[in-house]
Amino acid sequence: MAKRRSVLFLCAALAILVALSATAFAGAPPGTEVVDGKLRFTTPRRITVEVFDRSNPGGSKPEDNNFTDFIKEGMLRDHNVIVEFVPVPRWTEVEVLNNLLAAGDAPDIAVTYSYPTIQTYANMGGVIDLAPYLEQYKQYLPDLWALLGDDNIYWNQDPVTGTVWAIEAKLFQNKRINTFVREDWLKKLGLAEPRTLEELENMLRAFRDHATTLLGPDADKMIPFSISFDVGWRADHLLASFVPESLTDKEAFIYGFDDRHFLYPGIKEGVRVLNKWYNEGLIWRDFALYGAGDRTEDNLMKAGYVGAFIHNWDYPYRDGPEGIHANLQRLVGPEAAYIAVEPFPNDAGIYRKFLSPPIDRKIFFPITNDEPLASLLYLNWISKLENRRFLQIGPEGITHEVTPDGAIRAIAGTGDWVMNSPQNIDYTLTINGLDLGDPELTARSIALNYPGVDPRYIERAYVLTDHQARYGKNFQVGEIRSEEGMHTVLRDKRDNLLIRAIVARPEDFDRVWDEGFADYLRSGGQAIINERAQKYAQFYGD
Repeated sequence: MAKRRSVLFLCAALAILVALSATAFAGAPPGTEVVDGKLRFTTPRRITVEVFDRSNPGGSKPEDNNFTDFIKEGMLRDHNVIVEFVPVPRWTEVEVLNNLLAAGDAPDIAVTYSYPTIQTYANMGGVIDLAPYLEQYKQYLPDLWALLGDDNIYWNQDPVTGTVWAIEAKLFQNKRINTFVREDWLKKLGLAEPRTLEELENMLRAFRDHATTLLGPDADKMIPFSISFDVGWRADHLLASFVPESLTDKEAFIYGFDDRHFLYPGIKEGVRVLNKWYNEGLIWRDFALYGAGDRTEDNLMKAGYVGAFIHNWDYPYRDGPEGIHANLQRLVGPEAAYIAVEPFPNDAGIYRKFLSPPIDRKIFFPITNDEPLASLLYLNWISKLENRRFLQIGPEGITHEVTPDGAIRAIAGTGDWVMNSPQNIDYTLTINGLDLGDPELTARSIALNYPGVDPRYIERAYVLTDHQARYGKNFQVGEIRSEEGMHTVLRDKRDNLLIRAIVARPEDFDRVWDEGFADYLRSGGQAIINERAQKYAQFYGD
């Protein structure tokens, strides 16, 4: 009797499983079926996906290499979706994307760092509202939800209309920039690592005044401090140190629409310091002549002429044998290297860094996308741990090796295995930052993820970049209409003003700054400030 009951129970259980399977199959969207737990189209679908083109020396074609083949083969196998990549220049992505959207030629899956660009086209009816699709297809997107969660997926949801024009990728290692100095030059001149603005200034003057000692016959090529046309990014640690520690979250929201913190109080005085440095001959005099994507500055660093600079937190250690660190050691000597330092305390003595919330690129679907489900399945596919893990580290023995303790050590890929961006972030659209599924393993591996670089440089840079950081907060106030179409205009005015203020004669600095800042406000900046203040009060009170 007991045996018979067991058989009957087993049969009943099997019947339930069959029924559930049939229900899942029956409930699949039209034109799809569930195969091995994956939603698969019964006939092939085709989508296009944006990928940044960084014009890397020695890089692979961003739209056609072994990593794109991995994605294409996986999407075709798992979902019967044909994927084509569309390269967009990284350094002019907003302008190029604007042109593609205006012409109706934008990729089905588009990505940008500029949310106002998306909002502008959404207002013109050019962007798909993702909210109904995310709700309808959520059950088929478990990996997307596991990675991003409701916070990043609904980060941009309008509190009134409920629209979602874009989802936010996850910034997994929330890092930004570091201040770098030539470690070997400090040793050669017997200088301690600078810990204050005054010490850094004295260090730069020492580099300038001892150019012959440091560079010999190339003394005339000495550049104590280098910067680029993007002053707001490249001087961030210096400028941020002049922002009062008393800055409130409300003020940070109202004035924080510029991602270079241009409108924060105190920034002018930080730029005044750069003006002083420039007029003392401490800053690269030609910094404003070279635009986005130009490699002249990198080449000066590689040649060993630059003493200090501020840049992305791991910048000198990137790009393997083609990078700054490798070339510096090859051309100058094994002792030559940049080291991260922390020389800019604020008015409270804190080495404050202003970091973003855990969001990164904004992913959206133009209205010309007629395959929203296939596109969402693509985002889910690249969010799956095993898929993004491969994209981030590549195949063992070719782009990485496993150390005895299990950590992943990167190997510089060659040919079609070259990674054109750190950890292939241009393909892992939903995540920026290494994630191996184990926080401890990830942390140990990051320090090994720079071929040919002593891990101590990475470990130090990794710690300093977010030391005493302050992270941005999400205030959902809906659309800020005054921001529409203003990203490029205000960005250009900001960048031009920063450059003009730096190269001005000291006696002209206040006039140049005040006139340029007033023009920025008249050109749309003040309208955005006013609307943000009104929206903050509407949803969060005073």
